[in-house]
Amino acid sequence: MTERRMIGPTKFEEYSEKYKEFLLMTRRDGIIEVRLHTDGGPYKHSWEAHTAWSHAWSDIGRDPENEVMIISGTGDKWVIGDPEVWNTKFMDWPKQKKLEQYHESLRLLENLIFCIDIPTIGAINGPGTHCELATLCDITICTEDADFFDPHYLGGTPPGDGMLLTLQNMIGFKKAAYYAYTGKNINGQTALDLGIVSEVLPREKLLPRAWELAEMIMQAPRSTRHLSHSIISRPWKQALVSDQGFQLAHQMYDMAIDEEGALERLKKMQGRLMGKDVQ
Repeated sequence: MTERRMIGPTKFEEYSEKYKEFLLMTRRDGIIEVRLHTDGGPYKHSWEAHTAWSHAWSDIGRDPENEVMIISGTGDKWVIGDPEVWNTKFMDWPKQKKLEQYHESLRLLENLIFCIDIPTIGAINGPGTHCELATLCDITICTEDADFFDPHYLGGTPPGDGMLLTLQNMIGFKKAAYYAYTGKNINGQTALDLGIVSEVLPREKLLPRAWELAEMIMQAPRSTRHLSHSIISRPWKQALVSDQGFQLAHQMYDMAIDEEGALERLKKMQGRLMGKDVQ
């Protein structure tokens, strides 16, 4: 009888190397720190990283050597948006690419929530978009100058990729609607007051505090850690199942029929902010 070969999880040395262009990973005593970056500096958005994240969450979650995960950024920015990713209007993307974008956008958050069974800590190291990656974590801390905002509506796109979904479930539907329509920034202190984050710290104290929290969590038995995370993350699982696909489909349908394109509107917005309308 032929012996069956068991397929095990990918090793840390393999996946940390695989994703190093977008995510810098370190691990100590079961605590894995995952840091967004671009060329060693603050992360600048790209579709390549967008795809890599969802795969990374799966590999991290399947590694039994990971016991607590910290997600943070690099330098003084969390995420820097790049309007040039919309240089080709979404309605002009090939049909297959549109489908891939839909699935990848779903997996980016779904894999973070459904594939990772260990306690998570989000440490937002400065201003930037897409804070939902950190606010979906069990504990979220941020710097004083962090800002939380959803720019989609102001840019002429329905807010359906997860940013509004997280706000709706954290601060309530009325407040979330206000911030979606106005695009108004929520600073670190306001985020604390609204219940979006648990602590606000100076930047130099942010990561040390994240590690302090992770080490505290590690004091409990392994089963307690895993099952506590399961309880704590359940509301997010329910929210994603109930609403993420619905919201994302609405956003992407609008993008697919948008003849002007996001880049042109972003240029006009930038021009108005500078006191002149870019035609």
